[in-house]
Amino acid sequence: MAQSAKKGLTGKQKAAILLISLGPDVSAQVYKHLSEEEIEQLTLEIANVRKVDSEMKEDILEQFHSLVLAQDYIAQGGIGYAKSILEKALGEANAMDIINRLTSTLQVRPFDFARKSDPSQILNFIQNEHPQTIALILSYLDSTQAGTILSELPQEVQADVAKRIALMDSTSPEIINEVESILEQKLSSTMTQDYTEAGGIEAVVDVLNSVDRSTERTILDALEIQDPELAEEIKKRMFVFEDIVTLDNRSIQRVIRDVENEDLQLSLKVASDEVKEVVFSNMSQRMAEAFKDEMEFMGPVRLRDVEEAQTRIVAVIRRLEEAGEIVIARGGGDDVIV
Repeated sequence: MAQSAKKGLTGKQKAAILLISLGPDVSAQVYKHLSEEEIEQLTLEIANVRKVDSEMKEDILEQFHSLVLAQDYIAQGGIGYAKSILEKALGEANAMDIINRLTSTLQVRPFDFARKSDPSQILNFIQNEHPQTIALILSYLDSTQAGTILSELPQEVQADVAKRIALMDSTSPEIINEVESILEQKLSSTMTQDYTEAGGIEAVVDVLNSVDRSTERTILDALEIQDPELAEEIKKRMFVFEDIVTLDNRSIQRVIRDVENEDLQLSLKVASDEVKEVVFSNMSQRMAEAFKDEMEFMGPVRLRDVEEAQTRIVAVIRRLEEAGEIVIARGGGDDVIV
């Protein structure tokens, strides 16, 4: 590969030269994050490289370093922020070249700026918007953020917004840009040129799993009236405290070890006999008797305290599932636990 061809190098050729420059140890670590097809293509390019002179090596490394910095700047404050920083460091022409090359491969998700904002701040700006606008914004936020905001919306619009999230499919870039502009003046800005998908059943399940139990119940009760089939589909994919009876014994024992005893005692205080039996049967006799004594000793408890304790336990169960420590059977028994 001649030096004169430097400016005509393809992306794969540049990646091959970069890996050669980084050395075998670092390249091996990079390979761990690539697909088999990408590894095959890169390996072929590396095999075709005959000679890499020092000037070419430095040029490729500098390009890579600039792209990494630009991506970091975008993550910190969006494309506009990255452009302003790079212009100061490299000049306007070089900055635009890097941004153009990076954004051609980097998909900047809509409302990226909002995901760095406080939920209460976002709520102030969107609570009076149309439910469809609110649903669109919540679809692009982190589920925890969206759950917090949904909990604070008026009850009469919560179910409507949840339903719109569940039924949302793809949204045109024009509409997304228009909605983004509502928040742009208060928070930040980001743009997208591609049709993007957000919302759907999984999105609303993630959001509802992050709200408090009272809000969850209000929304599901309203959806059962408005759209019974949708409500049933959502409930199938959710995990609530009472679903602990669907876990296998090993998983229940792991949950008991990981949750706070006080939370479990509060939750069992008003749980069904079936839930109590499943939990107590996965404790030693001595531990179960101690739990029953503590529950009796604590006397009457506030429903809100019980619901908050159950929410914390469900959060532990979801964390264990995400870590692969336990398996949750969903959707009516299609999952097989072995």
